[in-house]
Amino acid sequence: MWTQANQKDAGSMKASALAVAGLEHHANDIEFRDRLIVALDVPNKESAFELVNKLGDTVRFYKIGLQLQFAGGLQVASELIARGKKVFLDSKINDIDETVRGAVANVAEMGVDFVTVHGNGSYIRAALEGRGSHPLKILIVTLLTSLDTHDLKDLGIAPTHSISDVVLMRAKNALDHGCDGVIASGKEAAAIRKMAGGRPLLIVAPGIRSKGIPHHDQKRVASPYEAISAGADYLVIGRQIIDSDDPKRMAEMVFAEIEAALPR
Repeated sequence: MWTQANQKDAGSMKASALAVAGLEHHANDIEFRDRLIVALDVPNKESAFELVNKLGDTVRFYKIGLQLQFAGGLQVASELIARGKKVFLDSKINDIDETVRGAVANVAEMGVDFVTVHGNGSYIRAALEGRGSHPLKILIVTLLTSLDTHDLKDLGIAPTHSISDVVLMRAKNALDHGCDGVIASGKEAAAIRKMAGGRPLLIVAPGIRSKGIPHHDQKRVASPYEAISAGADYLVIGRQIIDSDDPKRMAEMVFAEIEAALPR
């Protein structure tokens, strides 16, 4: 858990951490309060709005994943947008090019801010065409943070390629095809920043847990401070906030970690 003592210690560590991570490549036009994306990983609309109301003005950005999308999540997205909130639709769209193009076009019309797409260069091009002139950001999933080396073996990828190999290959593919950003663990953010070499690429990091918080099914976990220090632009956090007795206070503690990690 983040404390005032942690923040003091972080101050002395920050200069060296930023130098190693190349944090100067952070998108500096991101509003501070937008850097935390709360995952509405809840079973229904009622639970989603209950959490949103508890968080109030503290949180401005929400992720709606597949669980909630199949339980009125698109209506939740529209309502959040009407309230002035930002929405990340984590749909992981993966289909033939024409279907990807049409699906992304519909998402863009909703006024959503981020959407995830799975796939290769042609999928990315189709998604970008579907977006048109809308400000929607297209994000490519590199490798789910619930996967580790054992899972790569099950998929027949290891030992030919390591986790780092897969993440960097997919991140480079996204960058080369004009994608706006990637979904990647905070543990891989620094390597992605180095690979990008200063080219703009948003890094959205899931699998985030403050020190002392259970990891649940996440295997490649980083703390908010570690992920931002390594070069992540946005953090996606669900259960740490959802399961808290005081979600608003927990969100503020995460913001304190983010602030400690950002360059001044």
